[in-house]
Amino acid sequence: MNYNWNWGIFFEQSPEGTGTYADMLLSGLVWTIATALCSWIIAFFLGSLIGVMRTLPSKGANAVGTAYVELFRNIPLLVQMFLWYFVLPEVLPQAWGNALKQLPNAPFYTGVVCLGFFTASRVAEQVRAGIQSLPRGQRLAGTAMGFTVYQTYRYVLLPNAYRIILPPMTSEFLNNLKNTSVALTIGLLELTARARSMQEFSFQVFEAFTAATILYVLINLVVILLASLLERSVAVLGQR
Repeated sequence: MNYNWNWGIFFEQSPEGTGTYADMLLSGLVWTIATALCSWIIAFFLGSLIGVMRTLPSKGANAVGTAYVELFRNIPLLVQMFLWYFVLPEVLPQAWGNALKQLPNAPFYTGVVCLGFFTASRVAEQVRAGIQSLPRGQRLAGTAMGFTVYQTYRYVLLPNAYRIILPPMTSEFLNNLKNTSVALTIGLLELTARARSMQEFSFQVFEAFTAATILYVLINLVVILLASLLERSVAVLGQR
């Protein structure tokens, strides 16, 4: 294969005039991390709420939670991204739609909301499974102590469920981090989009995507390390 390797390309000025190609990739990395963290906040709290609803004795709450999970989990993320970005502004009242279209950094906000709602459906299943895996006696103990349903979940069930599901939740966060790359389809200049831009400007495809791969791996390793430390700090004594 006739390919001219050039690892010094990262220190050359990019055509954008805002720095080197390395600066371009680091800028994409910042957007990737920001999108992943902001969407995870939505996913964690909304997913926890939906997961709790799926374990309540109320049939109505169960139905709403199940409908949410089945809707967002069974539509491809790419389709959801297009629906949020291209379709939603057109079906809203004109003033609202125009406001969304003119929003600064609209791809970022759209990507955050889309990823947050999509990942929430998966987090909800993790939370539901964690709660249902707890011994029935824990719920009964909360009732015996005079706790309300809210207090039983707040002080008894959820703290123990989160300890159990921390490893799969870590995997879910890593999936959310990697799913930020889908947002390039709506114009978000995250890491994968920046690697593509570098490749198109310089024609150094292997260097661009090798650097992007290394950055993704490094981020994931940091997340895994932090999750491992958190898991040890919240582990119940005698279980590890």
